[in-house]
Amino acid sequence: MAKDYFEVDVPIRNTEGLRGVHVFTGQADSDSAAIKAAHEVYDAARAAAAAGLEIPHGRPDGWGACGYRPGWELDWAAAEAGLWKSPYSWLTRQPFEL
Repeated sequence: MAKDYFEVDVPIRNTEGLRGVHVFTGQADSDSAAIKAAHEVYDAARAAAAAGLEIPHGRPDGWGACGYRPGWELDWAAAEAGLWKSPYSWLTRQPFEL
């Protein structure tokens, strides 16, 4: 059976006081499994960057990291997960003009 596609939003901040949210997406069985997978790919990206290696991309379940930014800290304790919703889903619900 296909797993659902999840989004994990993790609050971030840097050493200069800037704040934001880092978003991870991929397939999982639950919110907690999604957070675990996102944390795993982040840890792999951080370790690769520290070793001077290429960031590993795309696991078979869709989780992956495209890069790593030193100086930014992710607050995993405040991470939130839920089913992913396309930001373009409104296009299918109403007529629109470009």
